[in-house]
Order: sequence, then C-alpha cells, then structure tokens
Amino acid sequence: MLTISQRNMNSDQLQAFVKIVQAGSFSRAAELMNTQKSHLSRVLTQLEGELGVKLIERTTRALHVTEVGREVFERAVGILGAMDDVQRVTQNTQGQPRGILRLTCGVEFGQMAVGGWVDEYLASHPQVAVEMEYTSRLLDLVHEGFDLAIRIGTLDESRLAARLLGQLEYGLFAAPGYLKRRGMPHHPDDLKQHELLLFSVGSQRSGWRLQGPDSQTVKVDSATRLRVNNNLAVCEAAAQGLGVAQLSLLVAAGPVARGELVPVLPDWAAAPVPAHAVFPSNRYLTPKVRAFIDLAAARFPAHAQACRLACRVAAQATGPAN
Repeated sequence: MLTISQRNMNSDQLQAFVKIVQAGSFSRAAELMNTQKSHLSRVLTQLEGELGVKLIERTTRALHVTEVGREVFERAVGILGAMDDVQRVTQNTQGQPRGILRLTCGVEFGQMAVGGWVDEYLASHPQVAVEMEYTSRLLDLVHEGFDLAIRIGTLDESRLAARLLGQLEYGLFAAPGYLKRRGMPHHPDDLKQHELLLFSVGSQRSGWRLQGPDSQTVKVDSATRLRVNNNLAVCEAAAQGLGVAQLSLLVAAGPVARGELVPVLPDWAAAPVPAHAVFPSNRYLTPKVRAFIDLAAARFPAHAQACRLACRVAAQATGPAN
C-alpha cells in the first residue's frame, strides 16, 4: 500500500497535482490556480521525482492518471481536506466569512435565483470571492473541489450533508391568445383537447401527474406539441401560444406578471420538488459556506411566496368564467 511520507513534499505540490487531475489538463489547472502551465509541469515533475513514481502519463492531446497516481490522488484529497479542516477550525473562531467559495447549481435555477443570491452575498461579505459553475452535470463535490451545491429534486448521495431550503411549486400555464382560441380547461380531462408543452430529460417521455382537491391524482398524457430539456424554452413556447405548459412558479411568475401567461387549472398541480444546499459531510461548515446557506435559506421562501402570490392574483383575475 502506498504511503505519502516524503519529507520534501509539501501541500503546494499536492494541491497542484489534485487540481491537474480535477481539471483534466495543465492549461485549465493553471487558469484555475492563476499560475503558468510550465510552473505546474515543473511542480508535478518534482513531486514525481520525490515519490519515485509516475503519477500522470502526458501526451500532446490528453492526460492519463496512472494506477498509482489515482491512489496518490485519493490520499492527497484526504490530506488537503484535513489541512482545510484545521483552517476551518481557526476561521470558525474568527467568525468572518473569507476566502473563495466554490459553488455549483443547475443552469436554469442558477439564472432565476442563485445568481441573485451570489450578488447579495458578495455585497455583504467583502472578504469573500465566488467561483460559480452552472451545469446540468451532477458534480462530485469532494473530488472536484466544490464547497457547496444547490440542487433541485430528491437527494440520493449519502456522502453529502444537506439543508432543505424549500420546495419548488408548479402550475399549468398558457398564453391568453391560446386559451381564447382553444378554450379554458376546467378539469384535467379537458386537457385531452389541448396540446401540451413538456419538459423532458433523456428517456423521460411521460406526461403529467397532477394532484387536485381532496388529494385526487390524475395522469395527463395528451397530444404533445413540444418536448424539450429546458424549462425556459418550455416557458417561451407557452408564451408564444403553442400550448399548455407545466412550469415552476419561479419560472412562470415573470411572464404571468407581464400578462404573457395565465394560470390554467389552478387547483391542480404537480407535487412540489425540494431544493437543498448540499455540501461534503466530512467537513466543517466554514463561515463562508454557512453564510451563503443561511442567505439562501432566508431568500428561498420569500422568493417562493412572491411567485405564489403573483400566480394566485393572476388566477383570480382570470376567473372561472373564462
């Protein structure tokens, strides 16, 4: 079993190696660490010399981590994590958020909500910087070096700790012009006479499951005009009068307030979906991470309530007679 114990090896060398592996290239790692590619190459060569093993096979096109390199990477991540924990203990006694917060979330929710939280966070904490990554990919927070993720949906990663921020609520919406042409549905069965605009991911091809009064549940699978893996695209199609869309109130609230969309069947909706702040469970919550989670936990319910109110007012204005 490999033991990392060389006296001349230092944390900077391990950090450089870990960042190269995480980034997948010297150029990207150098950019992330604000240094030169040639410097990282020298550091890695020095580390390999001190350990007496080859950690990364380098070609002009790609990097390949050797078997022993993968083992060193796992150990190095643990060592650097332990060193971070020591710093976190010290920072916790000081209490002020500081340093770089590495944060990730989905593209759409990031644009609609998290970006605003980041702006407020930076304005409130001048000693903190944020590195933000919007992505639909489920990142490995530990191995890819992230402090925090905002995730929508059910969590299934036992290695991570999480704090519930709230729930995304959903509703059905359509453009006033579309409803004038096709009529306002009064029961989910009426949607059989309408065209649906569906958000779908991968092999997910089914329609909607709506919950109504007295906990009734109805499956809706009518003619589909559009399937797309982007909620903002679904919203835009609905605003253009192409059909009825199921949208989160967060996405729908703006178009509803502008009169571009109106609620349809306001007593029927999909089940709410949880939103969590997720972070590595084996780390202390530093002030910078705790401060962002606290801000998100405070802003999410207020934002959700504002969206709910906007849609409720629009539903009352539309009225059942339409």
